[in-house]
Amino acid sequence: MSDSIILGIETSCDETAVGIVQGRTLLANVIASSVDEHARFGGVVPEIASRAHLEAMLPTIEKALRDSKVTLADIDAIAVTAGPGLVGALLVGTSAATGLALGLGKPIYGVNHLAAHISVDALAHRHPLESTIALLVSGGHSSLLQINDITSSIAQLGATMDDAAGEAFDKISRVMGLGFPGGPAIDRTALDGDPEAIDFPRGLTQPSDWRTRPFDFSFSGLKTAVARYLEATPDFHKANVAASFQEAIVDVLLLKALAACKESGIDSLLIAGGVAANSRLRALASQRCEKSGVRLRIPRPDLCTDNGAMVAALGSLMVMAGRPGSQIDFEATSSLPVTTLSLTS
Repeated sequence: MSDSIILGIETSCDETAVGIVQGRTLLANVIASSVDEHARFGGVVPEIASRAHLEAMLPTIEKALRDSKVTLADIDAIAVTAGPGLVGALLVGTSAATGLALGLGKPIYGVNHLAAHISVDALAHRHPLESTIALLVSGGHSSLLQINDITSSIAQLGATMDDAAGEAFDKISRVMGLGFPGGPAIDRTALDGDPEAIDFPRGLTQPSDWRTRPFDFSFSGLKTAVARYLEATPDFHKANVAASFQEAIVDVLLLKALAACKESGIDSLLIAGGVAANSRLRALASQRCEKSGVRLRIPRPDLCTDNGAMVAALGSLMVMAGRPGSQIDFEATSSLPVTTLSLTS
């Protein structure tokens, strides 16, 4: 039903997030982040993340209900991230969601975190997502996907062979002393730099790579090249390094994505995931897609990072499509593949 109200819970990493969606309309999106608690360690600590989720879960649900002006009795279904992610963090979210579903007597949808990133597009567009190439870029994942129906199937065209784009941002930011999380820090620093100042390598873009791995990614070589440059150049210009490093990542992401559009004959590109909030990626994607005649869709920046709205959006799409819910005793799966959209009955 298009007017069903879905409550979505996301706890795959360090954000405790709850979103409430009615059809394709966002009613509430509340995020309690524990990122500051992880910053001194230079990355997410699973034990700290799980404890933070436990403390934040109930207040976050309550605030989402207040913001949306609905009550638990108004909720028609619960959606929750079942994977991939940190298993301890996932268990906090799935436990809360199953408790709500049992208490309310409502169906539950254990959904894929990665597919949810793509599904958040539904909150910005009234018409269903047609066939599209999706570039999914986040801290743990860099994938090229072909989407025909987000509620039934995703085909993976390519993925990262080592570091994901967001992971590379974090590591280089740490080496440069810019802090954690690295994506926003690099993005801010790069604004004052020259993206052509340093010619950093573009992984898997040699002729042989295009023949054998046209849609896969590799950022470990780039990460090593930047680290070596910093070691060999004590007086490096921080903004130029950040801008050139960022350009190398963005350039490869878009080269591969637009090549996938061309080969598949699909003239639509959706970019999603935390790295989709990067200002240079958004700007260059707009330029290159316009030049290539490809329609570009990117969620607004606050819906690119992990949030509950995207989980609720995928749950809502599942309900509208008449897809079955999950068994109440489904298991969270830390390595859930992107091709498994939800854990159905």
